[in-house]
Amino acid sequence: MSAALNALIGIERDLGSHTFTAEEIVTFARKYDPQRFHVDPEAARHSNFGALCASGWHTTAIWMRLNVEDMKRQVKAAMQRGETPPQFGPSPGFEDLKWLKPVYAGDTIRFTRTLNGFRALQSRPGWAMMQMSSAAYNQNEQKVLEFNSAALIGLAW
Repeated sequence: MSAALNALIGIERDLGSHTFTAEEIVTFARKYDPQRFHVDPEAARHSNFGALCASGWHTTAIWMRLNVEDMKRQVKAAMQRGETPPQFGPSPGFEDLKWLKPVYAGDTIRFTRTLNGFRALQSRPGWAMMQMSSAAYNQNEQKVLEFNSAALIGLAW
């Protein structure tokens, strides 16, 4: 197994932060999740959330964008060091997705990913399946999102 991967097990990686604006919450929700508490600030005030809040799918989509940007940074940094960059493969999906707290307009959310382990694939020599946990925290360090996922990674790295 890759020593570089072993060194990363258990370390929470900060993927970056994003501030959710009312305008983007409404724009996303109109396209993908048109619930009244995502598209109408007045209706949201009278909902169980008490104010306009982002769709959980919006929060998850921002995690994915930041995750992909982080993978690109990792590849670029390895190349700049003259190393073989990691080769990322597809993901079989995620499980245990939980939206723990609402993300309100104006909230700044910090997104993370932690490598929990990996196992070599006998069916695909040179590849391993990474097991990861991911989370997001609001500006008060309250966890607002968590899920587990997996993805393939080439072991040449």
